[in-house]
Amino acid sequence: MKEKIVQTAGRQSLGEFAPEFAHFNDDVLFGENWNNEDIDLKTRCIITVVALMSSGITDSSLTYHLENAKAHGVTRAEIAAIVTHAAFYVGWPKAWAVFNMAKEVWSENEKAETEKDKYQKEILFPIGAPNDGFAQYFTGQSYLAPVSSEQVGIFNVTFEPGCRNNWHIHNADKGGGQILICVGGRGYYQEWGKDAVEMKPGDCVNIPVGVKHWHGAAADSWFSHLAVEVPGENASNEWLEAVNDETYSKVNGGE
Repeated sequence: MKEKIVQTAGRQSLGEFAPEFAHFNDDVLFGENWNNEDIDLKTRCIITVVALMSSGITDSSLTYHLENAKAHGVTRAEIAAIVTHAAFYVGWPKAWAVFNMAKEVWSENEKAETEKDKYQKEILFPIGAPNDGFAQYFTGQSYLAPVSSEQVGIFNVTFEPGCRNNWHIHNADKGGGQILICVGGRGYYQEWGKDAVEMKPGDCVNIPVGVKHWHGAAADSWFSHLAVEVPGENASNEWLEAVNDETYSKVNGGE
């Protein structure tokens, strides 16, 4: 559900002295304008910071809107780029003033955003925990997040760039197999003796029982897929040798 912006500062500060202004501030500016969905909140926060900067306003109202921008996803790197860009148009001294305030809001002690953090923002499903239980069958780091454990097992498997699992076979006396649905990044699926198939978000691969194959991330991209376990009798995975560097490099175009 979309966050609803609620403001009461106008009535708290000016409710008795200027009730009409308080109404416009709380109910119209924030209650209506800030909740208009034609512009997303992060963009609206950026516009507001730049507007205050251009007007030379560096009081508590700018502090509030810098904190609001941070709360709605503006990173330290982004605010630095925003203020730097605006400085060429509204003035260098104003940029210095805003930077001094922004440094307090985005403190240097703040944890730096990792590549994993950035990638998580791009995909709908959680990355999950390190896939330690199956680490011996992977080259590189992978992560596992259970999505469904009832009726049909569904797991979101995420591969860091260059990570892939070993050649393996899904076995079953009846039924069985696996379905892969890419939900983020870019990766590959390859069956023994066939060319690799590139997978991007929305792509789906059906893996029959008894087929030797592997799947994993491209060398330069994270990769996530839902692994749907097709129910079967006496189903099991048969893990085989690792995908060697020569095979993997060929799939990646010699990268």
